[in-house]
Amino acid sequence: MTTLVDADTGRVLGMVDGRDSASVGAWLAARSPAWRAAVEVVAIDPSAAFRKALREQLPAAAVSVDPFHLVKLANDMLTAVRQRVVRDRKGRRGRGIDPAWTNRRLLLRAGDTLSPRALARLRATLRSDDPIDEIGAAWGIKEQLRTLLASGSLTEAQEQKMRLGAFVLAANMPETDRLWATIDAWWDAIEVLIVTGVTNAGTEAANTSIKQIKRTGRGYRKAANYRACILLASAARTAA
Repeated sequence: MTTLVDADTGRVLGMVDGRDSASVGAWLAARSPAWRAAVEVVAIDPSAAFRKALREQLPAAAVSVDPFHLVKLANDMLTAVRQRVVRDRKGRRGRGIDPAWTNRRLLLRAGDTLSPRALARLRATLRSDDPIDEIGAAWGIKEQLRTLLASGSLTEAQEQKMRLGAFVLAANMPETDRLWATIDAWWDAIEVLIVTGVTNAGTEAANTSIKQIKRTGRGYRKAANYRACILLASAARTAA
C-alpha cells in the first residue's frame, strides 16, 4: 500500500494498493486539474515507479527525494560490505565472536552521535576485522553521504558530491559503486531536497498511525473500511 500525505499538514490524502506507477498515477489522475496544478513539490522514496507517475501526472511539480531512505540505502551498502568481508576472510557468516558482527549496529549509527567510547570501539572493530579497510571505506562513504544531505546550499552540496565521488572511486567496490549510481540518478531530486527541505517525514508519521489502526481494527473485513477509518482519524488529528 502507498500512502499519500500533505507535506504541510501531515494529513493523509489517500491510499492506493501497491507501489507501482499505474496505481499511484491513477490516484493522481483522479484529482482535479486545479488540485494537480497547485502541487509544487513532492517528496518520495527513491522509487522509479513513483517518479514515473509524478512525471506523467504532475509534470510541473519538483520532486524531492527523502533523505532517510537514501541513508538507509547507504546503511544497506555498509552491511553488504561487512558481510562480504567476513565471508571472504573466514568462509562463513558473521558470528558473535566476530567484532564486526557484534558491533554491526554501531557501524550504522550516525558518526556525529557516537561517544568517545563508542568511537574507540568502532576503531578497534575495524582494526580487528577489516585488514584492507573495506568496511572502513564503506563507513566513510555512508558518513560522507550524511554530510552531503545536510548541506546548507547547492554549492556546498556539489562540493560534497565531488568529495563523495572521490571516496567511491578510491574504494573501488561494487557495493559502493551501486550506491553512487543511485545518488547520481537521483541528483536532481537531491538538489530539490537541499533547496526546499521537503521530505516525506509526514508520511512516516502517518504510517505509524496507520499501523496502529490496523492492529486495533482487526474486525474490518474490507480494505475500504480501513481506508475510511484511516482518513477520518488523520483528518481529526490534523484538524486539532
